[in-house]
Amino acid sequence: MTTLLASATLGAALVFPSTASATRIDLACGAPLSAEAVADIVRLADTTTLAGTSLQRLKQAVEQHRRITEILVLHRDRRGLLALGLDAVEQAAVMPLQRDPAAFDDPEFAHRISLDLLLRFLRNVHAEFTGAATEPQWTHYFALTRDCGLSAARVAMAGYNAHLTVDLANAIADVRATPANAPDYFRIVDAIASEGSLIVDVTRTTYGGDLGPLWRFYFLGEGLDVVLGAGVGSGALLRMADAGANVVIFGNGLALQDPALEPVARAEIDVLWRDADAAFAVLSSNGGL
Repeated sequence: MTTLLASATLGAALVFPSTASATRIDLACGAPLSAEAVADIVRLADTTTLAGTSLQRLKQAVEQHRRITEILVLHRDRRGLLALGLDAVEQAAVMPLQRDPAAFDDPEFAHRISLDLLLRFLRNVHAEFTGAATEPQWTHYFALTRDCGLSAARVAMAGYNAHLTVDLANAIADVRATPANAPDYFRIVDAIASEGSLIVDVTRTTYGGDLGPLWRFYFLGEGLDVVLGAGVGSGALLRMADAGANVVIFGNGLALQDPALEPVARAEIDVLWRDADAAFAVLSSNGGL
């Protein structure tokens, strides 16, 4: 983590676009949403209505998220860029595992981490569509969805970066994961990774964005020399490329639970998502993605 703190100055210096106070809730580069559609999204994103066991709540949340995705995609609203990929892997990879009682060493842990992660996104969607404050990583994503000059791939990766680099690490901490949970954690993320091509395909088909290069950069470090040459976030991205994104995220989630390590871990997460986002901007600019 020391290396990351050395690059914190760069990460902190990055200026992200903010959502203007007059931003329309019903529009993000697609067709305007009707008042009824906005109301439906607000209702479906309300996580306080979920009830039952962790698995029952997860099933409800996944279904409500699917319906939100349908509304956004129907209008080609760019706030659906992340939701579309999430829904695809939830249906194809995550939920088949979650419904199999023999898939995990600790099924309750698996249910809770998937639930916690999805609820974080839903809460920010609810805030976005009610005009409430969103968390910084999601404020940035929603602002980019309104910049119609950006490629769909660039915008989508801002969402995946927020979802994985920030939210997943915090979900790991909040469900009190331990090293013993690592096998179940990697079963979930490996199942998602195995469907990476599905995310790329649905994004291209629906929004016309080619996620492939940015997706490979995030998980495999492809094109790292391009962003290093531009002076972007060397410490954070080198570490992620060397250890693997999912390993770094799990380690950060564990560190957040230790009061002695929590401040450094939180600084690392912030630098990592900002540096990754800056790298996406460099790659998009150079590659016209």
